[in-house]
Amino acid sequence: MKALQLLRESVSEAPRLVLSYLPKPALIPHHVLVRVHASAIHPSDVGNALGFFPYTQHPRVVGRDYAGVIEEGPRELVGQEVYGTSGHSYAFTKDGFQAEYCLIHEDEVALKPKNLSFAEAATVGVPFTTALQMVERAAVTESDTVLVIGANGAVGSAASQLVEDLGARVIRATRDESGEVNTDRDPELSALDVLTDGKGVDVVFDTVGSPTLTVNALTKLATSGRLAFISAPKTGARDLNIDMRDFYRSDLSLFGCNSLNPSAKEMARRLNAITTLFESGKLRPDGRWTPVPLDQAVEAYEKLLTKATRGKYVIVME
Repeated sequence: MKALQLLRESVSEAPRLVLSYLPKPALIPHHVLVRVHASAIHPSDVGNALGFFPYTQHPRVVGRDYAGVIEEGPRELVGQEVYGTSGHSYAFTKDGFQAEYCLIHEDEVALKPKNLSFAEAATVGVPFTTALQMVERAAVTESDTVLVIGANGAVGSAASQLVEDLGARVIRATRDESGEVNTDRDPELSALDVLTDGKGVDVVFDTVGSPTLTVNALTKLATSGRLAFISAPKTGARDLNIDMRDFYRSDLSLFGCNSLNPSAKEMARRLNAITTLFESGKLRPDGRWTPVPLDQAVEAYEKLLTKATRGKYVIVME
């Protein structure tokens, strides 16, 4: 089979991506063989190709998200259309999904939403499971008002949709005029004083990871407020300077949410939980993905690695 493989001879050498020809995986007990139809290139996939994750074992087939069809495995699963995503294993310590076939434990697959194409389903794993991780950690309820910083991004958009499905109020913060709060013009988030009648927000989802915005958002939390963040600066200062007295007196909570920590089984649980929401139209995939064939995947990665584009690519196998 054809597969996109990350090679690295030593830690002093930069990783390199190559299109390889590898043996088709042989079925082993309690696993399924999936014929992959599509796999998105997410920012964490790009980071993996840059060597950002020291626990990645080489050589390694890359790709955290996939959608495809089960070709071999338990009789009741063969022929099922499935999708999935990796936590800390696939694409890092196990071969990932940017290949024509992949071997997955039978507890780590989720049924693909019937109304999504394979290419669409292959793009939602990382952003929606990360967003659901924040929703669960912050224990969002229908009575909450939730500020989403970076609401135009993949995770921010997913989080906004999940929160709205719960019946909670969403306030979108973006770097332009498309949201209710413009973080470029108003990094202090002063607009929230008017939007919440001075009460503050119950929850903040920070998908940007700017310490200034994070600290300012903490000051806008109501009593018993919760802030969940998924990112931090890659360079420069990463400190959060908070007033400990105000923090404890207001009963605040701060959650770091890393999508690389959960198991693939936990990710499958999250995807299974939202499959029907996609099928009902309550959740929608991001439509800004450009399909590229597997034979051109190295070139697509190169554009992302060198920041020659801000586009999004989903690899299609056929």
